[in-house]
Amino acid sequence: MNIIFLDYASTTPTDPEVVKVMLPYFTERFGNPSSIYSLGQEARAAIEGTRGKIAVALGAKSKEIIFTSGGTEGNNFAIKGVAYANEHKGNHIITSSVEHHAVIEPCKFLEKKGFDLTYLPVDKDGLVNPDDVRKAITKKTILISIMHANNEVGTIEPIKEIGRIAREHNVYFHTDSVQSFGHIPVDVNDLNVDLLSVSAHKLYGPKGIGALYIRKGTKVIPFMHGGDQERKRRASTENVPGIIGFGKAVEIASTYMNEEAKMLTTLRDKLVKGIFAKIDHIRLNGHPTQRLPNNVNFAFEFVEGESMLLSLDMEGIAASTGSACSSSSLEPSHVLLALGLPHEIAHGSLRFTFGRYTKNEDIDYVLEVLPKIVEKLRSMSPLYKKKNKVTNFSSKSAKEN
Repeated sequence: MNIIFLDYASTTPTDPEVVKVMLPYFTERFGNPSSIYSLGQEARAAIEGTRGKIAVALGAKSKEIIFTSGGTEGNNFAIKGVAYANEHKGNHIITSSVEHHAVIEPCKFLEKKGFDLTYLPVDKDGLVNPDDVRKAITKKTILISIMHANNEVGTIEPIKEIGRIAREHNVYFHTDSVQSFGHIPVDVNDLNVDLLSVSAHKLYGPKGIGALYIRKGTKVIPFMHGGDQERKRRASTENVPGIIGFGKAVEIASTYMNEEAKMLTTLRDKLVKGIFAKIDHIRLNGHPTQRLPNNVNFAFEFVEGESMLLSLDMEGIAASTGSACSSSSLEPSHVLLALGLPHEIAHGSLRFTFGRYTKNEDIDYVLEVLPKIVEKLRSMSPLYKKKNKVTNFSSKSAKEN
């Protein structure tokens, strides 16, 4: 059975052109970039060329780009690095209640170490209010970390406004841009950020490689110690093939971003319209328009997301109930709870995320299969039967009167 992959927010297939440019660095160009002989220096030159590509894509300077193992390391690096480098100035950090676990967990760690954390609420669409950020800032605030776009519901946060507030108060500002980079414009100067995390495997690059933008002058300490790699900020021999692949993925994404965004928005809107036409008792999670082009998240009443997910898998459709990093958890999504959804409805969520290889026919197939799955699962739900009984009784009584 051919798999219709609709979980691009969790990962993307590596683009064939990316694989092609990576291959030589596994074999004939295998040199260690710290070596002074020509084989090593060839690898060093390739790394620096890629660093420049990523810097250009972000509107940054090459020296402000540090290669990491991915988004999780980048977020940990930014949050812990700034916290410990600036604890002499204060111990207060502001973040939001809908962040990825790669931000929430480092914050919880620091909280146990004596730092003071403020977790800002969001509205029903998942938006952080910039005024809430302003009100939360104290004399001890040293860092604000708010994600650019939410991985579960696709909402794009008002990062530019929040960044402006952070600068007004001389507070460092970090954003997790793992879901947005390569899909919508991301410019560190326009967004007013001091630190920004990205990951290659979210934009058709290889897994295990990412980058952290650190604005010149930002006080941050490394949390990996060893060699002098990455200007003494990130010890460990560089992942040369991964870095080269990352650069190619960024190059391709930058070239086709507008074209892909238009295509994905069309597919997204088609699915939303079709689902609402065919299935009742549902909710679109996240902002209706201020969202990523490829992200759709629904909450279905009277049915569990895991059951829908397994049923879709049997029909050859790969989707998600939320973040891939917490998909094994039986707890409802913390993001959906933060949006105000009750536990029982948050349990009935499905996330569809599209990508470069998604076809119009894939959406047609989902619209054919999903309503039948929901109908079958709801037929086994006592709550749904009770709901329909009350509704039918009320309708009957109304007609009789």
